[in-house]
Amino acid sequence: MPPRSPLPQRHGLDAAWVCTPERDPSRPWPWPTMGAWLTERLAGFVDVTGFLAAERFAYETGTPVATSDPYRPHTFVWFHRDLAAEAVVPGTIHVIHRDERLVVIDKPAFLSTIPRGRHVVQSVVVRLRAELGLPELSPLHRLDRVTSGLLVLATERRWRGAYQSMFQRGEVHKTYRALAPARPGIEFPVTVRNHLLTRRGQWQAEVMPGAPVNAESLIELETSLGDAAVYRLTPSTGRTHQLRMHMLGLGIPIIDDPLYPVVQDIAIDDFSRPLQLLAREVSFTDPIDGDPRHFEGVRTLPVLPETGARETGASE
Repeated sequence: MPPRSPLPQRHGLDAAWVCTPERDPSRPWPWPTMGAWLTERLAGFVDVTGFLAAERFAYETGTPVATSDPYRPHTFVWFHRDLAAEAVVPGTIHVIHRDERLVVIDKPAFLSTIPRGRHVVQSVVVRLRAELGLPELSPLHRLDRVTSGLLVLATERRWRGAYQSMFQRGEVHKTYRALAPARPGIEFPVTVRNHLLTRRGQWQAEVMPGAPVNAESLIELETSLGDAAVYRLTPSTGRTHQLRMHMLGLGIPIIDDPLYPVVQDIAIDDFSRPLQLLAREVSFTDPIDGDPRHFEGVRTLPVLPETGARETGASE
């Protein structure tokens, strides 16, 4: 692991780093300068010449890297990448609870949990680190970008391990609500158990018949609304797209799902049809002090399109 970064966070993101190789006495150095090494190492990712001229590369001491600096083995260099323009995700991040160790929020649909791919600044982690002044804030679990609702985050690295282990052991009780077609003939409650698989490069998950069960969800009918109904979903496991797949398997796909049953070609800045799935309740026994914890979100079904980017809302 590298030493602590000499550069502060930018847009709520830590600086990236690279490290020169250890000295190899069996061969001459192929890089006469640090500038030459950075060019070979990073030219495909950043404008190395421009970064060096603007003093955007830094050593551990915070001193800028100069193009002509002699090559140094096992030397860390930090820098911030340029970020691509992103469509601003509308809606408020409601802060449900905040204390020394935890922040619990109710997130809007279309906001990514973590910075990833084309969603960097428009992610919960990046926005809240800046808005709450918590540079080490990190999520303890994930919500799909298109899913609204409760998300639990640790305020600092020192708390993260205990809470993440609790989630990994399945000691957190999570309840969702979904709006989906009504289907007479299904006797509720029903428990769906199967083996779900996700493959790299594929949008949809798959059911693997005959494979050991790795996904389980309790589905209950809560309210009938004519042709549609509100369902209460309680997962026992946390596989990717589990609830969406289990509802699809019952013949009642969640309304406005962009992936199931058919992958839809929706523009990345089209926020008009949010998925009708809501992470509504989270309960657990706190692994630090043993106190019971229970949180409920403020959003309700149907999940309506939100307009305009708004600041974090304090709902404590």
